Amino acid sequence: MKKLFFLTFLVATACGRFANKDEKQSNPERIVCIAKQYNEIIYALGAEQNLVAVDLSSTYPPAIKALPSVGYHRALSAEGILSTKPTLLIHDNNVGPETVMKQLTDLKIPMEVFEAKGDDIPSAKQLIREIGIYFHRENRADSLNRKLDADMEKALQAAAQLKDKPKVSIIHFGRANNVYLTMTKKSTSAKLIEWAGGEISLDGERGMMQLSAEVIAQSDPDVLLLTDFGYDQLGSLEEIKKLPGIAGTKAAKSNRIFRVEEHDLVYLGPRTGEIVLMLQQLIRKENVQ
Repeated sequence: MKKLFFLTFLVATACGRFANKDEKQSNPERIVCIAKQYNEIIYALGAEQNLVAVDLSSTYPPAIKALPSVGYHRALSAEGILSTKPTLLIHDNNVGPETVMKQLTDLKIPMEVFEAKGDDIPSAKQLIREIGIYFHRENRADSLNRKLDADMEKALQAAAQLKDKPKVSIIHFGRANNVYLTMTKKSTSAKLIEWAGGEISLDGERGMMQLSAEVIAQSDPDVLLLTDFGYDQLGSLEEIKKLPGIAGTKAAKSNRIFRVEEHDLVYLGPRTGEIVLMLQQLIRKENVQ
């Protein structure tokens, strides 16, 4: 009973979205956005002024880390969200648990989900456009999309000149008991690597899978990319080269092991063309004709 009263009180004090005009002017919208892809676009549009909290996985741009986190997007709590006094919750439907989302819906917290999935370049551009329209930043959205097109054209033209496709492995979170959380050919990362002129060396049923050291060794990548968490935890190239399954690979023997930011590899957005160009520089080995 006390919990219900707490939630009802927070909603009653937070719903400035439905207040009269004068109240809305003195109480601006308070937006909680639970989607790392959406959040990067919102910042790129310059529309972040009313963001009051984000999810734990939203780490770009660096300024977003100053905002409170409401937790992991699939393990949310109603109390955590409502404590930020939101007038609007933006999410991409990849949120949970269902009981919490139903609770927020029953409490009539306004929500916004954009139509475009953003899982390929045309759809990412449409998502940027949709969010731009929502925040009245249409011109800025168009500018972002023009730059994305230009960067992608440059990257694809350069990739077409490569003599061969280096095999690339991406380890997402270091290791636990010699099992690596690894990106597969079904991941967003695989698309980025392909556009850069390479190919992901590991297949799998899902985009990210736990794979053994033996599987990594057998794939024998030319290039190994570790996301920031795993690379920083291990501390140095020499320590990474000692890992089971990695020591004997072409990547380790040629020192072609590089640190990448996780948020650069797991979704598409305004910087995707820039990221592909960056990956191109990492994975190529002077193999331009």
